[in-house]
Amino acid sequence: MYSSLYEFCTVRQLEYLEAVEKHGSVRSAAKHLGVNKSTITEAITSVKKKASFRGHSPDHDMTHVVPEGYTVKGVSTYYDQDGKPKGQWVKSTVDAQKREELTKLVIERLSQEIKGLSPILKAPKYSRDDTLTVIPIGDPHFGMYAWAEEAGEDFNSELARDLTLGAVDRLMSCTPETKTCVIIPLGDVFHANDQSNMTPAHKHQLDVDSRFVKVLGIGIEAYRHSILRALEKHEEVIVRFVAGNHDPQAIWALAFTIQAYFSNNPRVTVDLSPSKFWFHRFGSVLIGATHGDTCKHDQLLGVMACDRAEDWGQTKHRYWYTGHVHHQSVREYPGVVCESFRTLAAKDAYAAGHGYRAGRDMVAIIHHRDHGEIERHRVDIGMLKI
Repeated sequence: MYSSLYEFCTVRQLEYLEAVEKHGSVRSAAKHLGVNKSTITEAITSVKKKASFRGHSPDHDMTHVVPEGYTVKGVSTYYDQDGKPKGQWVKSTVDAQKREELTKLVIERLSQEIKGLSPILKAPKYSRDDTLTVIPIGDPHFGMYAWAEEAGEDFNSELARDLTLGAVDRLMSCTPETKTCVIIPLGDVFHANDQSNMTPAHKHQLDVDSRFVKVLGIGIEAYRHSILRALEKHEEVIVRFVAGNHDPQAIWALAFTIQAYFSNNPRVTVDLSPSKFWFHRFGSVLIGATHGDTCKHDQLLGVMACDRAEDWGQTKHRYWYTGHVHHQSVREYPGVVCESFRTLAAKDAYAAGHGYRAGRDMVAIIHHRDHGEIERHRVDIGMLKI
């Protein structure tokens, strides 16, 4: 009855369908499993819908399943004189969510065989464990191209790299020797997700500089340098790459490469959680990070309170760090301060033409485990002119 749907089931859904097959009806299966009849009915509907997206729906003469990672875009069936299906055209497209999952899986598998190559530096002799350094890096947009005549200032891949390296060097020269440094690129590290040079979701054409593979190499160079500089001053370095709307898949190539490079170094932790939201607890301080494209500031209070309920109850100083909007915005809500950070990137033609104007900088924030933020250091774009 439902055996052809088994390959599209979750473990729980498979249990429901097998019970229906065994007991002969949804009612009998529900009674045997001790669940509501509607629960099994909804599961069957869900599985049929999922199967139809892959091309399997016998009720509608759909019997050609597309490969894993694809979804059916359209089906055209033509019939003979007796009304029986004679042939069928199946149009498919890449399943965006499945593509992202497969991309991350491939990168992870490839990087598992790579031995860490990072130099092992001696830990600093002195560091304070009652303070924490956090460097939230606003959208670098490596690979973006801007023409001064059109956008007000030139920008390209080499400038993006040099500005990032210069800002990190300056911050490392003036921040205190805390035991731990947290580096959080807040999304849109890469201007384009791949060689198509369009935004993944809305397919907006992007102004790009150079080839994607070269841009990926520049991103790896920039963050390898940043982590090595941090290791000179801090005993422990934690890195979390946040996926942005410009680079939802490309960011994983960077994250897994950096993780593989530093896998031989116990002083470096690269967090590879796929969640859109990331949290770090430091004493009475709780920090959350996300790109900001899927959740506005006024929603983040609830996300933190729900996802980290225990930490919420045990902390006094709570912060959300986001990117996406390219300008500084600080808003205090009951129990949490939400801040979006500027970028070092110049305006592209679209931003310039739509009147976006904001400062450009990078900051390092120092938190005390009992008192929250106690100081910050700022590098303005004017200090980095090349």
